[in-house]
Amino acid sequence: MRADPADYRLVSPGNLQAVLSLMAAEPAQWLPIAGGTDVMVLYSAGKLANRKLINIWNIQELRQIEVFPESMRIGAACTYTALREHEVVAREFPLLATAASWTGGIANQNRGTLGGNIANASPAADSLPALLVYDAELTLISERGERCVAYRTFHTGYKQTALAPDELIRSISLPRRFSGYFSHARKVGARNAQAISKVCLAGLGQIAGGAIRDVRLALGSVAPVPLRLSETEHMLVGKQIEPSLMEIVKKRVTQEISPIDDIRSTARYRTAVAANLVAECMEKLAAAGAKA
Repeated sequence: MRADPADYRLVSPGNLQAVLSLMAAEPAQWLPIAGGTDVMVLYSAGKLANRKLINIWNIQELRQIEVFPESMRIGAACTYTALREHEVVAREFPLLATAASWTGGIANQNRGTLGGNIANASPAADSLPALLVYDAELTLISERGERCVAYRTFHTGYKQTALAPDELIRSISLPRRFSGYFSHARKVGARNAQAISKVCLAGLGQIAGGAIRDVRLALGSVAPVPLRLSETEHMLVGKQIEPSLMEIVKKRVTQEISPIDDIRSTARYRTAVAANLVAECMEKLAAAGAKA
């Protein structure tokens, strides 16, 4: 059943304080909407539970990208097009720029926002593994004030987050310390864009003295939340990347993930693909290290 517009109320306060005041007065009743690329799908299908929508698209402080000496701060309502076209994002955070280019088509990239992708909490979202490996930090805001949350702790379960009913994601901060890292991103799906991932990978690594000095690996669509492969990373640090290591890596990856069968794929397929993607990332890291 399609939604009836008469059943919904949309307000556009135009400033952040007014938004926070409404959300504080009626916690969990108001749903923030920026680009609306996820919200409007639910609305069109008659499955949008929230009847009160609050527009945050036109609030400028939520749409800025600010570059500081030690970090970059991305407003939650910043679009994928803005990320894809930003010089510092492309140079220092290529995994995020690549994920932005994967997210839907041009129309969706012009409207879809990074904060919306985070709040939607889909484990299949293309941008979220990149935020995990870059050690992103979220600033959450309400009338009660601001608090900072490490992104790795934000998703608490399938479609569940640490966001309080009266809170809004204000910004996403990334430390500027990964420019010397090898980076690798892969998305496996029916198409690279305008298709939800069956599995997606974001990987960073450094080689020193022929061995892995640091490695960061995150996957989407293999668990109830976007997943950082902490155990696999710990096992790899200090190792030389040799063919004999690849089977050990694949086995460790399969022990960390918990994919499911759904309309897009099977758990068995996702398990095999995830293991192969991580092994491919390690092989490319070794090749990059050999050239350095």
